[in-house]
Order: sequence, then C-alpha cells, then structure tokens
Amino acid sequence: MSDPRPEDQPGSRPVREPSLLDALIPVLTLIGLISLTIALFGTDATGGPLQVALFMSATVAALVAMKNGHTYTRVQNAVIGGIGSALAAVFILLAVGALIGAWNMAGTIPTVVYYGVGLLSATWFYPATAIVCGLVGLAIGSSWTTAATLGVAFVALAPLVGANPAIAAGAVISGAYFGDKMTPISETTVLVPSLVGGVTTNQHIGAMVWTSGPAVVLAIAGFTILGLMTPPEGAFEPALVQEELSRHFNISLVNFAPLLLLVLLSIRRMPAFLSIFSCAIFGAVLAVFTQPEAVATFVGDPDAGPISVGLQAIFTALATGFVTDTGNATIDALFSRGGMDSMLGTIWLVLGALSFAAIMEDAGFLERLVRPVLAAAQSTGRLIASVVATCIGLNIIAGDQYVAIVMPSRIYRAEFAKRGLTPRMLSRAVEDSGTVTSPLVPWNSCGAYMAGVLGVATGAYLPYCFFNLLSPVISLIYGFTGFRIEHIEPPAEAPGPAGLPTQGDQLTEGSPT
Repeated sequence: MSDPRPEDQPGSRPVREPSLLDALIPVLTLIGLISLTIALFGTDATGGPLQVALFMSATVAALVAMKNGHTYTRVQNAVIGGIGSALAAVFILLAVGALIGAWNMAGTIPTVVYYGVGLLSATWFYPATAIVCGLVGLAIGSSWTTAATLGVAFVALAPLVGANPAIAAGAVISGAYFGDKMTPISETTVLVPSLVGGVTTNQHIGAMVWTSGPAVVLAIAGFTILGLMTPPEGAFEPALVQEELSRHFNISLVNFAPLLLLVLLSIRRMPAFLSIFSCAIFGAVLAVFTQPEAVATFVGDPDAGPISVGLQAIFTALATGFVTDTGNATIDALFSRGGMDSMLGTIWLVLGALSFAAIMEDAGFLERLVRPVLAAAQSTGRLIASVVATCIGLNIIAGDQYVAIVMPSRIYRAEFAKRGLTPRMLSRAVEDSGTVTSPLVPWNSCGAYMAGVLGVATGAYLPYCFFNLLSPVISLIYGFTGFRIEHIEPPAEAPGPAGLPTQGDQLTEGSPT
C-alpha cells in the first residue's frame, strides 16, 4: 500500500495482531449472509442479493480491522488497491460482453452450434453432448449459458433416445466447464490470472492444457464407455436442428472469420482487451453484410436506411447485446445475449468479492487463518493440495464460485512467489479446483443454477461430472509428482504486502510456454 502503516503515524493507535476470533468473524458473517441469500433467492441471488451480502461482509471485516487499530484510510486504500489489481480484467470482461453480442449477430456462434450439433448420433449421445457443449463453451465463454440452452435441450432429449438424463446432465456440465476454462473470453479465465499477477490469460490457458486436457479426454472416454454399455434407443435427426438454424441465420464458413482473427491475434500475443474488442467490432461490422435479415429484424426500424440500420445494429449489439425473435424458444435463448452491460452484474460481484478479500488480506485475517495450513504444507505437493482444499472448502462453505477463486488467488500468491513457483501454477490450481467444483455443491450458486435449469438434482448428476471431478485430482497428482511444475528464482527479499511476483519474473529454461 502507498500509505504508511498506522503504527508509523504520530498519534495513531498501535495495530494489534488479529486473533483467530477476529479472523473468523468476517468469514462466518460471509457464510451466513451468502447462505441466506441463496435460501431466499435461489439462482437469482447473483442478480444483486449476493453482491450486497459481499459488501455487507466487507463492512464487517472493515469494522473488525478498525477495532484492531487500522485506520479508515488504510482500510479504504486496501479496498482501492484490491479492486485496482483487477481493473484490467474489468475492461476485458466488458470487451467479452461486446464480443458475445457481436458474434451472435454475425452468425459466428450459431455457425459453431450448427456444425457442433452435426456431431450428434444416438449411439454416441453422451460423448457427443460433452463435445458439443465443450465447443459451444469455447465459442461463447459461458458455462451457464451453454447449460441453459443446449444443455436443457440435450437433457430433455435424453429420455426420447433412451438415455439417462442424469448422465446427460453430467456430460453437459463437463463439456460446458471445459469450454469455459479453456477460452480467453471466459470471465473466470480472465479474472484468475489477473488476481494472481505476473501471468497473462494465454499463459494461464497454456498451463491448464496439461491438467484440463487429460481430464476432458478421460471424461469423454468415460461417457463413451457409458454409451456403449447402455446404447440409447430411438432416433435423433441433427439435420432438423441444423435446418432450424439455417432458417434464421446465413450459415457459412465466412462466419468463422472473427473466431479465426481472435486466434491469430492471441497467437501474436496481442493484449487481451485490444484483441477481444477488435474482434467484437469486426464481428459486428461483418454481420451487416453476412446477416442482413437478422440485423434488420434486430433493429426493427423499417423507416431507417441501410446505413442507419447497420450503425444502430453495431452499437446496440456491442452495448446491450443481440436479441433474436425467431419464435423458437431454444434458439432465442441461446443467441439473445451479450453486450457490455451483460457483464455489469459479474463486475459488481467481482468488486464485492475483491473488497472483502482485500480487507481480509490487509488486516492480516487471511494470514491468520492460513498460517496453520501453510505451516503444514512443507512440500510443493502439500502447498498445491492446500490451494485445492481451500478452493473446494470455500465452494462448500461460502457457496459462491467467485469467493472460491478470488480469496485463494490472493491468499497463496505470496507463498508461491516465496517458494519460487511460477504464478500460473497457482492460477491453474485455483481454476482446477475453485472453478470446476462449484456446480457440484447443491447450495453453491453454480450448483443451484445447474440443478434448476437442467431439472436434475445436483446429487444425481454429480457422479457423472467426470471433468469436474478429475480436474482437482490431476492437479494434485502433478503437485505431488512434480510433473509440469514450473519454477522461477525466488525473490531475494520477501514480497511486499501484495505478494505479487514482478512482471520481470521469467520461466526457468525448458519450462513450457
């Protein structure tokens, strides 16, 4: 922090080291308030109540910190510093919202779905469901949207072809979360490396390839075995779905142009915001020429000229998202989303979680809670196991994915730097445990959401979420065996209060990039 510690200021009260009770009071408050919001609002809690709970918990943490001698100015600066560490991610999230709206309007995402649905067959229903949801998750960067659209359709289709809806739900969630983790337009994939510091989104994804890759391959193998053991009965015609899509969008390989441009810019290491927002603008402009009917319907102004319609569509899709009205509820739900404003709720949630975590860290509460854990984590394997256990524990106790990824990212980053582990080892461990296990907890906001939209109880689909169950296990195996664990030179001095490795830290020779 830029301001001196209170005890160094004339006339300030000495700062007392927090007791275990001091550290527990904000955590217990958080648990109670989040549980209350989920009980009262269910899956709608993320629409505002959960954010309020986080700010209320941050207020309690601030009061306890001030009771221990911290000044209000120091607490305020801690919050500003914590939020400032993720401002780059906030801009990227806004760009992602713009990109999703533009790509829906340009037919890019509908084209991905069109060719993805073509992979389905009755015999290979489970693995095909996981693959299609994975591809769509990669394209749209949202596990929730993938599950709420294609996921709902696949689970509803399951009994019609003789498949088990619970297994189908597990395949949907496995594919959706794999796609969500491995795309640079995902909220959590952007957020986690920005919290850890010293690692870019592309570096973070590169590290996750080594854990998520084997996990998804094993998951698809598991779904294949289940499908072969109990082959579905009945018939499914993907051509009917493709025909419906082609009625409302001009399906063409040209629609892949924005996606290919994003891949190219990512390979050339273009900054994330510039590459994502540039591809959003490109997709919106492309839509005017490739989807004229959809654009005209979207604008809904028959008196406007073609130039006016195109400009209105571009600005509206980037700002508030694309909306289609085809009369087909599934298609409308899948492709009517995006826009910068669609990310405001997520940003609000992130700000609340960051505020709470920043106060907890600066006041010494997190260090007090983690001290016994770190004392027992003498090896790299035990340290990674501590991260995994903390993330899963927060998903269970706090009931929210963002708390489960924000707090461990901040708690452990100084220790990883101290032990000479690259920042992306921490970001990978956080995603392998905090992100993917959230839908496995019934009272977690993600678990409640998945059960609600898919119509399958969390306990019923949990055993079949192979990717989500395998990811933390593989991360633990790597930690204890040392496989694909990257090191840097530890800092000559202990890290400062933020515990961030510097941008100059480099991977050791021979480490993967």
